[in-house]
Amino acid sequence: MKILVLGPGAREHAIVKALLSEATAHEVVCAPGNAGIAAAGVETPALDYTDPAAVLEFVSERGFDLVVIGPEAPLVAGVADPLRAAGIPVFGPGEAAAQLEGSKAFAKRIMAEANVPTGRASKVSNEAEAASVLDEFGAPYVVKADGLAAGKGVLVTEDRDAAIAHVATWAPHGEVLIEEFLDGQEVSLFFFADGHNVRPLSPAQDYKRIFDGDEGPNTGGMGAYSPLPWVADDFVQQITDQVALPTVRQLEAEGTPFIGLLYCGLIVTAAGTRVIEFNARFGDPETQVVLPRMTSALSEYLLASAEGRLDTLGDPTFSDDVAVVVVVASEGYPAEVTTGREVSGIAASGELADAIENAHLVHAATKLDEEGRWIATGGRVLGVVARGADFGAARAIAYQGVSQLSLEGGQHRTDIAERVA
Repeated sequence: MKILVLGPGAREHAIVKALLSEATAHEVVCAPGNAGIAAAGVETPALDYTDPAAVLEFVSERGFDLVVIGPEAPLVAGVADPLRAAGIPVFGPGEAAAQLEGSKAFAKRIMAEANVPTGRASKVSNEAEAASVLDEFGAPYVVKADGLAAGKGVLVTEDRDAAIAHVATWAPHGEVLIEEFLDGQEVSLFFFADGHNVRPLSPAQDYKRIFDGDEGPNTGGMGAYSPLPWVADDFVQQITDQVALPTVRQLEAEGTPFIGLLYCGLIVTAAGTRVIEFNARFGDPETQVVLPRMTSALSEYLLASAEGRLDTLGDPTFSDDVAVVVVVASEGYPAEVTTGREVSGIAASGELADAIENAHLVHAATKLDEEGRWIATGGRVLGVVARGADFGAARAIAYQGVSQLSLEGGQHRTDIAERVA
């Protein structure tokens, strides 16, 4: 197939790697892509991937068989809609269904309509309303900006003043939700969706806080691992029946079919599993550990979702191997980031200069300068992905890879997957 992947980050790099690893050869283009993807020999044309008209023109000119939309911004901007209207297979929900991620208030309404288990939530628009709801719900306080905030609009704190200040920061930009605090282990579970049916992928767990021990502010994600040896045997089926299918069927009933990747952010509490949030696309960095374990052909599920025929495929299969990714970030992340510094230890191919068996790099924010040096251009810079027969082996390989990289002021967590190793 001729496949266009839209997006510039590590998630898109992981998707491209998975497509290129299939037994069937595909022509894969990633727009705008990144330097790591380009270094692997993939075409990365400049394109405003959040502009529906620009994307439609590009796809029409190039004649792609499938378009895969990676990040949330183009989904919420409605990039999928004109493509779908033109008869082009698209993996990614339209603008209306993408509100499942674009608006936390919309997601809560859908969950209520579909009887999906989740925590209590209340919308507030100012500090006075916030104070009242915070006192009603009690500490720890959970405050979420309603719209897209790249993982940084969520605050969980024992500090009431900090919670009110977070409301004050985000309220001018839209609604803010205060939610009931749910205590337990978090799980990320992805589903392919074709507007009516779903097919589950393998569960993963990511690490949102910047520092070891889940300390410090939230980030876009500092690492992840898959599978989850501590979830019940029937966990995936339970979430399929109680969360994913009811949600997709509710959106279908409302005339806004969800076609693409349904990301269920879950928490396993003493009272049962609850939904924390939905996303409308592959999660980053969980994708980096889920897709390398997938033994089914990713392209088949992407196309079947886009064409409304997931019922012709069984559930995707996964290797018994485990996978771990450790993210290397720039100094200052997730606040004010220092960029422009060299990252050593990377070959011209974009992989580790000293190759390690069962390890590879995914690029999030890098560039190659005129002198052939790799330069950090953003907050999360790289991910070291490792596979192993068990978590101890995978962790050792991942951190061996991290030790080969050098970035002045760079930071990474040292405890990714430690609790299961």
